[in-house]
Amino acid sequence: MIEQLGQVMLYVEDQEQSKKFWTEKLGFTVVSDIDNGMRIITIAPKDEAQTSIVLHDKKKIEEMSPELSLSTPSLMFYAQNLEELYEDFKSKGITVGEFMKMPFGKVFNFADDEENYFAIMEK
Repeated sequence: MIEQLGQVMLYVEDQEQSKKFWTEKLGFTVVSDIDNGMRIITIAPKDEAQTSIVLHDKKKIEEMSPELSLSTPSLMFYAQNLEELYEDFKSKGITVGEFMKMPFGKVFNFADDEENYFAIMEK
């Protein structure tokens, strides 16, 4: 029986730039950064997060497993004080979509430096 979602694989063109985006602009922490012939960077919103994001080198994964889909997964993050976070992202130069009030709550999209889009919903 599956018990939880442990990691989400995010295939990126530039691992170092992606690491900087997630840690410096979004405040994520680096859980691990291992390079034993293939660099694997694991990040999370906080150290004790149940689910982490693994930043993989897109070109290496494509060479190793050409059958894999390397498209960006559709991720929905949860946050409190969404309006404040929205303004913070804008002030950091992060591309953000329109702030929307939906029947299920407030939400907005944002893009990383490689133009992968993600969503954040107020929880």
